[in-house]
Amino acid sequence: MVVIGLGRFGQSLALELVAHGEDVLGIDADPRVVASLAGRLTHVVEADSTNEEAMRQLSVGEFSRAVIGMGNDLEASILSATVAMELGVEHVWAKAISGSHARILERIGVRHVVRPEHDMGKRVAHLVRGEEILDYVEFDDDYAFARAPAPRALHDRSLGGRGVRQEFGITVVSVKHLGRTFEYATPETVIRPGDEVIVSGPAAKVEAFSNLR
Repeated sequence: MVVIGLGRFGQSLALELVAHGEDVLGIDADPRVVASLAGRLTHVVEADSTNEEAMRQLSVGEFSRAVIGMGNDLEASILSATVAMELGVEHVWAKAISGSHARILERIGVRHVVRPEHDMGKRVAHLVRGEEILDYVEFDDDYAFARAPAPRALHDRSLGGRGVRQEFGITVVSVKHLGRTFEYATPETVIRPGDEVIVSGPAAKVEAFSNLR
């Protein structure tokens, strides 16, 4: 994995990948950033990621995955993504700081565009609005997952017997019984007071269900 642009986003991502056993080549134009990460990443190099020849010398094209972590410098972001793709990197992720930035990246062929601030803002908005929601993830097609305390309407009934999907329009994916870890939910799963559930379905229905008490 190569991570290009080692600002806060790129550093956090690269270090997390290393923590999970990935070999990571980090690239940044700032020598101070490179020095601060020496010994913390598998390899870290000072280089201009918009320079195709420099990236070729670093064998960037031999990586199957690359993350373009810089966002504030739109030109560097777009050029770095272009260089990575032209060198043959199959899977390129790129950070975007705005909708227009994201659209440009998509138009040049970047298939994985992330907007961390935008996505986190949406996520936190749901958490703030919903007193009962413990965690929330929404996808672009209006489909969501949420973690919440099991509402009283489910207590002491099996999921199949309660008809959760028919009544609420959501699916209970997983259940965490008090003092235990999460496990897959089945129609025979009985919900008890103090349990937590992970549910999925249309975003509005997931949010409504997750805020039941």
